[in-house]
Amino acid sequence: MTIYTMRFRYFFDPLCGWCYASAPALAALAERAGDRITMMPSGLFTAPRPVSTMADHAWRNDRWIMELTGQQFTEDYHRNVLLAADGVFDSTALTRTLVALGEQDRALEARFLHDAQIARYVRGEDTAKAEVVARVAATVANDAGITLGADALADRLLRDARLHMLTDDRIAQTQRDMSALGIRGVPQLVVDVDGRSHLISGEALYAGGNRLLDALSRLTVAA
Repeated sequence: MTIYTMRFRYFFDPLCGWCYASAPALAALAERAGDRITMMPSGLFTAPRPVSTMADHAWRNDRWIMELTGQQFTEDYHRNVLLAADGVFDSTALTRTLVALGEQDRALEARFLHDAQIARYVRGEDTAKAEVVARVAATVANDAGITLGADALADRLLRDARLHMLTDDRIAQTQRDMSALGIRGVPQLVVDVDGRSHLISGEALYAGGNRLLDALSRLTVAA
């Protein structure tokens, strides 16, 4: 067994800070196996709530993640997103955008997630807003040679009943898989090979791309 015979399921929510902590590991995996990664959005944060109700807790947690992993959370993010007077904490638009991009090319989903995380945590853009994530998605698509209009996508995120249904179905499948695997919380990476599923440790996810690839190499030896 090699990494080239493996398939992967990545369980996440686009607004999960710890999922952002695992972004370097996911990026390294996507470089080698982007077409074999199934992105599994859990719907963890798709119930909207005011950012003000959890801003202090989120910032403390984000600072802790930054200390442990080196992932960047800027003051622009703190000021423009967490402290926004009318801010809403809701990953619905992000999840719908990921599904919409996947209709074009499933390999774009992981790329979009990473770019959306950078937009939020580094540039301080509010990625709970449809128009913001649509612009990020349009750039990802256009960089891949796929023409995608940001305005048209933003409208789909709000009004396209079929896209809403597809997103709900993806979340429901994710939740069924998590229940079957006994997974609680995100992020999680599951490696599927020869009818068996292997859960990769959080330590490997948070320690960067090389650590994850080493863990996968050990898994091939053990198998």
